[in-house]
Amino acid sequence: MNRGRDPLVVGRVVGDVLDPFTRSIALRVIYGDREVNNGIEFRPSQIVNQPRVEIGGDDLRTFYTLVMVDPDAPSPSNPNLREYLHWLVTDIPATTGASFGQEIVCYESPRPSTGIHRFIFVLFRQLGRQTVYAPGWRQNFNTREFAELYNLGLPVAAVYFNGQRESGSGGRRC
Repeated sequence: MNRGRDPLVVGRVVGDVLDPFTRSIALRVIYGDREVNNGIEFRPSQIVNQPRVEIGGDDLRTFYTLVMVDPDAPSPSNPNLREYLHWLVTDIPATTGASFGQEIVCYESPRPSTGIHRFIFVLFRQLGRQTVYAPGWRQNFNTREFAELYNLGLPVAAVYFNGQRESGSGGRRC
């Protein structure tokens, strides 16, 4: 694929959060009946519940780690909490989904308050089953450092969506 037209490059996911990589595994993320595709928008009310995540592959002895982060927290113009960790699941067997893995950090539904945020799902291939420790806090998580710490290498798949505050909610009332 031409890197200049890769939606992960155009959306600055590669660069801000990830180094360039080649997708080698199918990753599907579905909220309700709507699949996440790079750059589409979801309202906060559509992403309250954790999504269904389906992982490809063909060898049940291969395991994956799924990370969900927001690199635009608390606001895209001042992302000083970058990356905010929304979800972390390890030991997901190939050909299954996140529900078959070990949830290390439970799903926290995104609630962007200012600007348009990117919410990124990143999938890594593990070398085998391993113990992963939950970070002490969700803010200032670093996907690259996490991958290095647990010897995960480059991602094998990633997808992201955009989200912003629910229109008409909050703000001043007349």
